[in-house]
Amino acid sequence: MNVRVDDSVDGRLLTPDELEERLRAIGAERYHHLHPFHRLLHGGKLSRGQVQAWALNRYYYQAMIPIKDAHALSKLPTSELRREWRRRIIDHDGDGPGAGGIERWLKLAEGVGLDRAYVQSTRGILPGTRFAVEAYVNFVRDRPILEGIASSLTEMFSPGIIADRVRGMLEGYSFVTAETLAYFTPRLTQAPQDVNFALGYVKAEARTRIEQEAVLSALRFKCDVLWAQLDALYLAYVEPAMIPPGAFVPE
Repeated sequence: MNVRVDDSVDGRLLTPDELEERLRAIGAERYHHLHPFHRLLHGGKLSRGQVQAWALNRYYYQAMIPIKDAHALSKLPTSELRREWRRRIIDHDGDGPGAGGIERWLKLAEGVGLDRAYVQSTRGILPGTRFAVEAYVNFVRDRPILEGIASSLTEMFSPGIIADRVRGMLEGYSFVTAETLAYFTPRLTQAPQDVNFALGYVKAEARTRIEQEAVLSALRFKCDVLWAQLDALYLAYVEPAMIPPGAFVPE
């Protein structure tokens, strides 16, 4: 990833607060709550099959998050930092059978009418989903840890979208219940905790302007990853409804 210093502030080192302001501005412009697919989803405008396609494809992202986090964990130099980051893996994988975010997402998928084994197989996901998610995992594996942690900061913007999603889906879809959407409840507390650590880390560790620009670029990249997943869903299941060979076909 090429990093170019933004000359709009004469290439000087940003203060930590200025860096945070720029990170938040990226979310305001690029976060996927603005995508047309999410507007349809949250507005109750999709069919059951389209909601199933979203749940199925999003599962692949959820399932790969602990793998991404394991790559990040391997680069952290101290026990203190590793303990902090390890919590993320436990949040998704759980600390035993039947626990964790991945299990809750499988229950969400079942709640909208999908077969658990089919979801876990990932056979029906879109090529665009697979490419985007694996690009994110590879980014965290291959880039410096500062950029890997910065890429997680889309979580700064998630509490608002979660509230909108839960409210909109409960109001808009008769086949969705509060139990179906139970995945999102823990994220309302987990995400802010994750952000507090990650934001503090990048503000402290980005000590040069080049490093600060790398942090900003990493967050833009992650926003692109999320946006690309929704592009794939929209093109396949909304307009022009061009479902690739082998992908899930709603009944």
